[in-house]
Amino acid sequence: MDYLWIKALHLIAVMSWMAGLLYLPRLFVYHALVEAESLRAQTFKLMERRLLKAIMNPAMVVSWALGLWLLHQNPELLIMPWMWVKIACVVVMTAVHMAFARMRRQLEQDIALSEKVYRWWNEVPTVLMIIIVIMAVVEPF
Repeated sequence: MDYLWIKALHLIAVMSWMAGLLYLPRLFVYHALVEAESLRAQTFKLMERRLLKAIMNPAMVVSWALGLWLLHQNPELLIMPWMWVKIACVVVMTAVHMAFARMRRQLEQDIALSEKVYRWWNEVPTVLMIIIVIMAVVEPF
């Protein structure tokens, strides 16, 4: 497959993953504000589970697979310092994804953190995304 097609598919997968990473903690905020075992809480549980399992997990796997394929096709990128910063941020983003999965499992069992904690977590993917985009587009070093 042509490098540019792989890159386009990688960007589509990353956008799908990011959409979930930005939306899931927002669902957690709203979920934490409703009474446990209520109909609204059950609805949030369903939405969170479907978002994570049907969209975020596959998008993360495809993002990683295509990103690694791109690096395999263009290994010279690995000598660029900006690429290592980008890769480090993607590793942290993956850890955030796993933390969100753990939070979802806790909410499934009606164990909620405060909505303020979820609001803070909601900002983490945004900061990582900003760094990743700057590294990939500006290549500052």
